[in-house]
Amino acid sequence: MHSDPIADFLTRVRNAQKARHIVVEIPASNIKKELTKVLFEKGYIHSYKFDEVGPQGTIKIALKYNAQTRRPAITALTRVSKPGLRKYVASDNLPRVLNGLGVAILSTSKGVITDKEARTLNIGGEVLCYVY
Repeated sequence: MHSDPIADFLTRVRNAQKARHIVVEIPASNIKKELTKVLFEKGYIHSYKFDEVGPQGTIKIALKYNAQTRRPAITALTRVSKPGLRKYVASDNLPRVLNGLGVAILSTSKGVITDKEARTLNIGGEVLCYVY
């Protein structure tokens, strides 16, 4: 049993990229589905598919690699807010990852969004992870 499903999600993606897998399969939950959608919208993954098989369902993610160098599109996935220590930020204190080149994914009252979207909406929330 995992006490932190978001960290499990990030670790599965990280490990699949290190092993040069094309597709990774992850047990589904609503927060993981929203994280997957944000990763796809920002171009970090190639595609995704939600399978509603069984009681929980699965998420199949097609990972993205550079065609020439075969390097993964995601350089780093870092979990910020953990179950033992939650990290919340106000709208005027939103993080900038790699001076704007990376993305901070937040859980807000408007759903799971990036730091740039939170700045335009002028809302804060819980910082789930950094992606770059």
